[in-house]
Amino acid sequence: MAVKKKKKLVKKRAKKVSRKPKPKKKTKAAVKKSASAKKMKPVGKVTHYYAHIKVAIVKFNTKVKAGTELYFKGATTDFKEASKSMQFDHEPVASAMPKKQIGIKLKKRVREGDLVYKA
Repeated sequence: MAVKKKKKLVKKRAKKVSRKPKPKKKTKAAVKKSASAKKMKPVGKVTHYYAHIKVAIVKFNTKVKAGTELYFKGATTDFKEASKSMQFDHEPVASAMPKKQIGIKLKKRVREGDLVYKA
């Protein structure tokens, strides 16, 4: 006598097709903001940042007076701030001369390589 095995019916489930979300459209404000950063010429570049005292060392290409509002732009950095305190060799300066590295006290963090624009 042969024993017959019952075959189980296995229902195949249809594979769910994952749909990619549609890319979000840029708003007019976002387009204008990115376009304005491209039009501006950088006045300097961050060469170093001291996190414990929140001071950025910036090498300027042009003359910049103390109190000027600066725009910091980098991969993860994007903010404007007035340069209230500027120092060179631990002495306050009224303006930053070209090709000089000036220390600027900031409220937010910047990174080496971030570009600095006049706002």
